[in-house]
Amino acid sequence: MKSAAVTMMSGLSLSTTPPRSAALSSCFFSFSLPIYSYSSIKIKKPLIHVNSIRNSSSITAKPSSEMRKNNNNNGSEQDQRLTALRELFGKPGVNIDAYIIPSQDAHQSEFIAECYMRRAYISGFTGSAGTAVVTRHKAALWTDGRYFLQAEKQLSSSWILMRAGNWGVPNTTEWLTDVLAPGGRIGIDPFLFSSDAVNELKEAVSKSNHELVYLYDVNLVDEVWKDARPTPPNKPIRIHDLKYAGVDVSTKLSNLRSELTDSGSSAIVISMLDEVAWLLNLRGNDVPHSPVMYAYLIVEINAAKLFVDNSKVTPEVMDYLKKAGIELRPYDSILTEIESLAARGAHLWLDTASVNAAIASTYASACDKYLQSVGSKSKGKNISGAPGALCKSSPISLAKAVKNHAELEGMRDSHLRDAAALAEFWSWLEEEMNKNVVLTEVQVADKLLEFRAMQAGFVDTSFDTISGSGANGAIIHYRAEPESCSVVDTQKLFLLDSGAQYLDGTTDITRTVHFGQPSERQKECFTRVLQGHIALDQAVFPENTPGFVLDAFARSSLWKVGLDYRHGTGHGVGAALNVHEGPQSISFRFGNMTPMLKGMIVSNEPGYYEDHAFGIRIENLLFVKEIDTPNRFGGITYIGFEKLTFVPIQTKLVDLNLLSAAETDWLNDYHLQVWEKVSPLVGGSAREWLWNNTRPVAKP
Repeated sequence: MKSAAVTMMSGLSLSTTPPRSAALSSCFFSFSLPIYSYSSIKIKKPLIHVNSIRNSSSITAKPSSEMRKNNNNNGSEQDQRLTALRELFGKPGVNIDAYIIPSQDAHQSEFIAECYMRRAYISGFTGSAGTAVVTRHKAALWTDGRYFLQAEKQLSSSWILMRAGNWGVPNTTEWLTDVLAPGGRIGIDPFLFSSDAVNELKEAVSKSNHELVYLYDVNLVDEVWKDARPTPPNKPIRIHDLKYAGVDVSTKLSNLRSELTDSGSSAIVISMLDEVAWLLNLRGNDVPHSPVMYAYLIVEINAAKLFVDNSKVTPEVMDYLKKAGIELRPYDSILTEIESLAARGAHLWLDTASVNAAIASTYASACDKYLQSVGSKSKGKNISGAPGALCKSSPISLAKAVKNHAELEGMRDSHLRDAAALAEFWSWLEEEMNKNVVLTEVQVADKLLEFRAMQAGFVDTSFDTISGSGANGAIIHYRAEPESCSVVDTQKLFLLDSGAQYLDGTTDITRTVHFGQPSERQKECFTRVLQGHIALDQAVFPENTPGFVLDAFARSSLWKVGLDYRHGTGHGVGAALNVHEGPQSISFRFGNMTPMLKGMIVSNEPGYYEDHAFGIRIENLLFVKEIDTPNRFGGITYIGFEKLTFVPIQTKLVDLNLLSAAETDWLNDYHLQVWEKVSPLVGGSAREWLWNNTRPVAKP
């Protein structure tokens, strides 16, 4: 899938934080605990192999034709919504001049439940990344290069499209400074921004004498949406089997508590949904494509509380949580518990890059109240027993990213079953194209879902399938809609980016094919993308190298002829979790210093896109492993990648004259591995298709 390494909050140089109290700075208080050096949770890695996989009959994925609703409303509908939103600006208790609407939910999720798709509802733009800003007279939407063409199609004339990252395009605060008179009041829902992002935003708007207004009690888009707004999801939570998780919840909690003790903290707030799911070995079905549930988790040295809608908790899960020593609390009581922690003098670990501003500012206010209760003269001193905040990255993030043995085995196994489904699918599609059967992009995506659903352990797709023929393939995160999609044209390139959630793993793969005769231009572009893919796949580098260092490997062949692509080259992938997972990435955005570590999983997906013509992307998933090098300069370990994805790359699109002998060998060796691993899993026409598409090629 297209890398998430492009900004998730395009245009807002945000992260997230909100203060009810002036005491909340980058790390709140003068008596806050010191920042200790980061260390990940030490997790034991038992040698558990994944054997039989059962089908999860209680979970069914809907085909695109049923699931996708065309949210691209006509201009008059969008105008009515904007008018209704602006009418709320002057309400008592609101009184604002502008309102910022991000893509995220209260947990900073990339994929969100339909009831939280507020930016899509108000703007009509359905891409997963973007920020809308509405003033009394203007409306603008920022998104990144993956979505420029999509936004052009979906936004009405009432909206200004801000192509974030392009030269001369202002960010949100610069634009607001330009369009608002001094002293303007800018409203936000503090639940929808991280603490860091709000602190950054507050500082930026204050330079222009604007005020950031935190609207805790009302989301203005929800007020416009009213009864038409979908209800929050309440599907049951399930236990993630230990044979897939590899480490039991008691061990994970014990390791986390050791981290708390070492850092001087007495509690931690966990708000990222995949972190909650991973830590507790639970999975949900609240968010399309991501097996997570809406919940917060507070872990203390001697207690743990899960804040979740009780209707999702089955008797089996209830018993499981009770045995693990985890208490249940209502989802919407999180702020009350945060206030209680401060009142009890808790030293709270907060990942302010992910915890929302409502939580962070509530804790700051509660700490102020504590100080006031012991006397104003004590404020600012290191008071014994006083609450304080440790602002530091979540220790769960890195621990989750480094997969244990059972997680890696599950990923390997699920990828082979996924490859079998794709062999069946591509065999079917090629036969249909040869018979001149007319198929739309959506019909093709739905058929792929059918083949995947037949595989053991299938749960859902891991993201909305990107099925793009011809010019639609150039829309990096294209979403085919039943009413407006194209027919798959045998005379044009076809790009298919798809993935699946299985009980034991998560897949993500892109292949670009041509059912007729590709042009020389298309073959050259495809081959240069392939060369970048090979270069990254074969990269060997010192352990602890950050991902941004590797990004140029994948672009070099394109750069040589003045070509490039507007997205990151690789994103982390969860094990039976989110298809986009941090903290690691491979991207031209060099701010991410997270090192590549053994056991991490990343995508390798260079591409090239000619607007209104065609798109090319080749994507496999890789896991990081140690490489046995003849030398170890400096005595350090060198690492590289091993492939998880085994599906043929169409050789018809390769200009063999451009490939070196080593690159040709890589292609032939990869196809040999595909045949050896996948052919035992398929038969009939799929096996024949696999054979025809894995035969070796030779330079002319």
